Amino acid sequence: MEILRAEQVHYSYQTKYQTIEAVRGVSYSFETGNMYAIVGESGSGKSTFLSLLAGLDLPTKGNVYVEGEDMAVLNRDSYRREKASVVYQSFNLFPLLTAQENVMFPIELKGTGKREAAKKAAELIERVGLREQVLYQFPQMMSGGEQQRLAIARAMAAGGKIILADEPTGNLDSENQQNIVQLLKEAAHTMEFAVIVITHNPEVAAEADYVLRMRDGKLIN
Repeated sequence: MEILRAEQVHYSYQTKYQTIEAVRGVSYSFETGNMYAIVGESGSGKSTFLSLLAGLDLPTKGNVYVEGEDMAVLNRDSYRREKASVVYQSFNLFPLLTAQENVMFPIELKGTGKREAAKKAAELIERVGLREQVLYQFPQMMSGGEQQRLAIARAMAAGGKIILADEPTGNLDSENQQNIVQLLKEAAHTMEFAVIVITHNPEVAAEADYVLRMRDGKLIN
């Protein structure tokens, strides 16, 4: 089922000396149940495109639609709280919250009581393969692989069906890279998320259901 669609999306910005066209006429439809990889050289526009899908900025021309609604008329903060979650290379966990509290945070934002939120958080933490002992640990006490698993659990907890991952394996060793990719695939295939991953890693891209290649701000496939 289509959940996110870009139609002739352009994005440009002005430097001191010139106008940069970072994204140029990109159109694509994303469906739940699939994992997508967006690949390209540095400067190809892939990270800018992801930021437009995340509602962190709006296109200068064209439209992004979420479940048929134009992103331009939505509350984009609410969109990221309720429909789409972003997973970063640097994890972006709350350092002063425990692992369980990190995952509880988006659940409680929806009005769920603390006891029920704690139960759901524990279930999700177990689902991403973290042992029970991490529930009360702070992020800095965890390995990089554990932190990224936790970040994915928090993304799953938000309640939407879109996960946008910006180089989610970039700081991990090869074993943890594979584990994280398998988690993202599981989120797509068994939990019906639309998972969209920016990656430089061809091994990560090879695991996706669809690979989008960008060059000079355009999709080339």
